[in-house]
Amino acid sequence: MAHLIDGNAIAAQVRADVQAEVAAWTAAGHRPPYLAVVLVGDDPASASYVRGKTRDAAEVGILSDTLTYDARFSETELLDLIADLNADDGVDGILVQLPLPDHIDEQKVIYAIDPAKDVDGFHPASIGKLVLGQPGFQPATPAGIMEMLRRSGISPRGQHAVVVGRSNIVGKPMANLLLQKGVDATVTVCHSRTPDLPSMTRQADILVAAIGRAHFITADMVKPGAVVIDVGINRVEDATRPRGYRLVGDVDFEAVREKAGWITPVPGGVGPMTRAMLLRNTMLAARNRLERRAGSR
Repeated sequence: MAHLIDGNAIAAQVRADVQAEVAAWTAAGHRPPYLAVVLVGDDPASASYVRGKTRDAAEVGILSDTLTYDARFSETELLDLIADLNADDGVDGILVQLPLPDHIDEQKVIYAIDPAKDVDGFHPASIGKLVLGQPGFQPATPAGIMEMLRRSGISPRGQHAVVVGRSNIVGKPMANLLLQKGVDATVTVCHSRTPDLPSMTRQADILVAAIGRAHFITADMVKPGAVVIDVGINRVEDATRPRGYRLVGDVDFEAVREKAGWITPVPGGVGPMTRAMLLRNTMLAARNRLERRAGSR
């Protein structure tokens, strides 16, 4: 039976660390960090996720507002809003909740955010620093996974890590974080065109599933004793639940937990870590703002 990696518990530890950092920051006479969250459209999962982010921010002492617009909000209006937030010195971090309505070019929106306020870590400048191993904002989900491994005493050094999924949000940055000097994993990235995927996943000492397909990773695809990180959040019909569905991951949890050494649950695994790392990035943005101001004097 695999050890459970409790994302809720680890995220609470990260939030406590950020809360202490924010308290010391404000005690030194600085204003609290401020995060502007932009929500466009009526996607219920996005709305729920944003509410969680807002609660977390309030818990640690970070100020935040959610700017909410219906699906008719145009791309031009959104880009104008981002320009205003970029120019506002009172805003430390900007987070535009994805996905956006189909008529808005997500890439154009990401590019428009000031890299100094890119707490999601999706801007090309942030990704470039990540690839080069330079300090900067790291995408929250991969950064959260690395923090889970560290706080669970799991070292990737010398391990074969297999990442299933090559998205810009999780798969690619996850692979780059695992490749960093000092982390030192050997990394394989698999995707929809990978031949004989099970033979690749069975080689993984650390397996990260980030493909968005419910229960896709089965027990026969997992090496005995492997660390299995499940990034997926999928809705499956369940008439026994009040909402008519339940959330499951990309991993067949009940079967795989009998074979793996460590495993994350869904929910309660990677999701809480994503929000916690966003708070850390917002605190970093506030510190960077002060350093830029001091450097310009």
